Formats: sequence, C-alpha cells, structure tokens
Amino acid sequence: MAKVISTLFISADGVAEIGPDWHFPYFDEAMGRAVAEDYDTADVLLIGRATYDSFAGAWPDREAAGGEEAPFAKQLGDVRKVVVSRQPLTFSWRNSELIAGDLVDAVTSLKADDGVRGILIPGSISVVQQLLAAGLVDELRLLVHPVAARKGRKLFDEGDTAYHLRMLATEAFPTGVLRVIYAPGAAPGKVGYDDVKDQVPAGQ
Repeated sequence: MAKVISTLFISADGVAEIGPDWHFPYFDEAMGRAVAEDYDTADVLLIGRATYDSFAGAWPDREAAGGEEAPFAKQLGDVRKVVVSRQPLTFSWRNSELIAGDLVDAVTSLKADDGVRGILIPGSISVVQQLLAAGLVDELRLLVHPVAARKGRKLFDEGDTAYHLRMLATEAFPTGVLRVIYAPGAAPGKVGYDDVKDQVPAGQ
C-alpha cells in the first residue's frame, strides 16, 4: 500500500499559504535537503490546480536553463503528476494528467496500485484538507517557520472532529525552522475520575 505524504511550508500560527516575505528568508541548505528527502519518497505527485500552474510556470524553464536547479527540475518533470481540477486542462509539462473521477476514490485506487511506490502532495491545501477528512493522509511533513504570518490560508480548517497526530520525528534547523513529521494517531488515554478517586487516600 503506497503512502500518501503531505509536505508543507507553514508558519508558527498555522498559515500554509506561502508568503514570500516569511518563507524565503528561512530557505537554507538544511531545508533544501529536507525537501529533497520528501520528494524522494514518491513516484507520483498529487497537486491542486493552483500548485500545478505555479510549478509548470517555473520548473520546465529551470530545467531548460541548465543551472544548479536543473537536476531537481528534471526530477519534477520526470515524475508522474496527477492534477486535481474541476475544469479540463491542457498540459504543457510532461507526465501530467488530470485526476480521474472523485478525489477520494482516485487516491484510494492510487494507494492500492502495486505500481505506485509513494504519493507526495506538495502544498495544495484544499487537496490535503479533503484527504485528511477522508483519513487518507499517512504523514504530514511540516516545515514550521519561526514567524507568525498573521494572514493567509491555514492548513487546518474548522470542523467538528479534532485531528489527533502522532509525532514520528523532529529536527531543528539553524534558522529556527522546525521539521516535524506526524502520522494520524489516537487521543492519549485519560485517567477517569473513578481511577483517580481510588488512588486518593481516605480522608483527603
């Protein structure tokens, strides 16, 4: 079963809609390594329309330019890209395709496909939100910046059910950025009133 991994740049106050003024000052070699590790987990990128347009508008040109970003740009070009969009699209970037049918059904099929090693969702907040609600995200890999963005779209939307997360790994970068990897988890066990009562000596 292929893992679905979400990777996001996020501010300390939970904003995942990137603001260049709060994100780029913190992008260093350590963050670049973490990003590369995330992309190396997958042979399918699952991305929303806005993220696709942003990527397709930049990475093919960087690959063609042949600079220091060219190897990563080629990796992005070579990987299979499944795009979530309600509108038909004409793709100019190789290995791109429109998701077939319902998002949850399509991702469930991708996870069960023996030919798929891993599915990475870079950015694409609305896609992540829908898959979190459906219980299809296996890992959240967050690069938490030491800044309160104070505006922009947040990762976690409002709902009636809390998402409990289990921490798999953490790493602190020299810039103050924290890399935190979570998996879905259960709420910690709570000691009930009767249990506490039995532990209290008589007369107290």
